[in-house]
Amino acid sequence: MRFLKGIIKQREFVIFIIVITSFIIMSFSSPVFLSGRNLLALLLSLSIESIIAVGMVILFVSGGFDLSVGSVLGFTGVIVAMLLKVGVPTYLSILIALLTGGVIGIWNGFVVAKLKINAFVTTLASLSIIRGLTYILTRGRNIAVLPASFKAVGQTRIGNMVQLPIIYAIIFVVVGDIMLRNTRFLRQSYYVGGNEKAAKLSGINVDNIIIINFVITSLLAAFAGIVYTSRMGSASAQAGSGLELKVITAVILGGASLQGGSGSVFGAFLGVFLMALIYNALTLLGVDIYWQQFVVGMVLIIAVIIDTLGHSDRFKFKRISQ
Repeated sequence: MRFLKGIIKQREFVIFIIVITSFIIMSFSSPVFLSGRNLLALLLSLSIESIIAVGMVILFVSGGFDLSVGSVLGFTGVIVAMLLKVGVPTYLSILIALLTGGVIGIWNGFVVAKLKINAFVTTLASLSIIRGLTYILTRGRNIAVLPASFKAVGQTRIGNMVQLPIIYAIIFVVVGDIMLRNTRFLRQSYYVGGNEKAAKLSGINVDNIIIINFVITSLLAAFAGIVYTSRMGSASAQAGSGLELKVITAVILGGASLQGGSGSVFGAFLGVFLMALIYNALTLLGVDIYWQQFVVGMVLIIAVIIDTLGHSDRFKFKRISQ
């Protein structure tokens, strides 16, 4: 068990090995897998989730999470599309949509930090409220025929091959990982998630950390919503449905703990990559698409079990100390 726990704690390395192994297996299982077109499609499919995962892992590190990110993605996509349809300039429409995401983040953070309401209840309520507003605004209909200047945000190709969403994801993952590891402010999230009372006693403004982390997550979800809408060329009221579970699963797979205090952006990205790889493999191997939701649930429960095993010693210490 000690050996198993030691391996589990090196989650980034384990996920990396699994990804490499999966690549090798799939290269033999499907001749299409290693084609340039499929690999670019794979990267494009994980780009949106990777952007949101950067914010989600920061929240996990500080001991929280956000179930409303999928609804924020859909809502901000609808907001930017509606503004564009009435003639608001592209840059201003994008700015307003981002500010909308920021306001949602402030609300979630305020309720959790100041009113001391559980993050699960708060963000679950936000998920329902925001999704409801999205349906009210659209009546369930798509908003299409958006300006070319806006569609260029998500459809432009670099070197006539790589679409911009992939570039955005790479930038956010690299910058996010560096900042979470090295900046004083974000590193305080580890102390907050590890022991909130001790963090307060050491002079850390815990409430501000929590609120700002929720704002970061919602801003990234809003940006992802803008990019997704641009890439699709239309806004859908159903965009982002179920996305929060995929991102949370990937973040836990990547080494973030439900108890807070651990995790990294690179690990979260590896988790997203592995999930996308699983979906891609299922598709190429001809597995029924309806099995994908089942796979997400199974991977999530396995990830939670792994997280529990990896932190069982800490749980024992808490029970003894209490």
